[in-house]
Amino acid sequence: MQALKETNFQFPGQTEFYRGKVRDVYHFQDKLAVVATDRISAFDVVLPRAIPYKGQVLNQIAAFSLKATSDLVPNWVQVQPDPNVTIGLKCEPFKVEMVIRGYLAGHAWREYNSGKREVCGQKLPEGLRENDKLPEPIITPTTKAAEGHDEDISPEDIVATGLVSADDYAQLADYTKALFARGTELAAKRGLILVDTKYEFGKANGTIYLIDEIHTPDSSRYFYSEGYEELQEKGAPQRQLSKEFVRQWLIDNNFQGKPGQEIPEMSDAWLEQISARYIELYEVVTGQSFIKTSYDAILDRIENSIKQNIL
Repeated sequence: MQALKETNFQFPGQTEFYRGKVRDVYHFQDKLAVVATDRISAFDVVLPRAIPYKGQVLNQIAAFSLKATSDLVPNWVQVQPDPNVTIGLKCEPFKVEMVIRGYLAGHAWREYNSGKREVCGQKLPEGLRENDKLPEPIITPTTKAAEGHDEDISPEDIVATGLVSADDYAQLADYTKALFARGTELAAKRGLILVDTKYEFGKANGTIYLIDEIHTPDSSRYFYSEGYEELQEKGAPQRQLSKEFVRQWLIDNNFQGKPGQEIPEMSDAWLEQISARYIELYEVVTGQSFIKTSYDAILDRIENSIKQNIL
């Protein structure tokens, strides 16, 4: 199956290259060129097979969402010259991810179900069920690990350890709440519930910018609004659009990224199913039809788009 697993360009003026779990990042003096590949990760592990069209979906949802929130916080984007490429301002990233949750799902639910009633310093009431709406959205930050697993951390520890200053953290928290409120509003218009998401921020010339992607299936979890209450009353799983179904498949196949565990085999049929779910989310979130970009000469196309907008 055709997919974009990685790029390995060398550009004039390039100062650094970084390969993340999903993105290949080309550094220049004051700009970044970010290529959204089709790699997929779960439990902080990059899975062995790439998902067709996933990178295009991520890049284009991020473009849509960053434009829709640009009045709330400045973001890093300058131009998106290709379905898989974003070029923008180079910022110094804060070494935390600002996770915000409106519902008890995913990692927070697994922690709660194990008996914990506090996540990242945020206390949770007794008697909650999986996927219940929280009394109010809570910010549950994580460290941003260069390698390995991100770790939960409280706001107090973020400031105490010097990861972020008190003033900057207060601004990050305000931005996070405003972005989540806007994301919730946009999702509701499309018949979706924004369950939880994460935001990343950086600084350039003393200004805080929203960086990376936002409101994509890699960084966010969505439920369908229709039927939510009924399913909760029955204690049934929610209909959702997110990467959680991939995580659940891995859990069901005895993989959670722990030492000694083997990644289960990913068949072509399973890759097609994941790809279809990503495309579905794009179309539901944006209200636009997804147009598949050809994989023919994709590396040449991406390389030329960066050269024309950087050099």
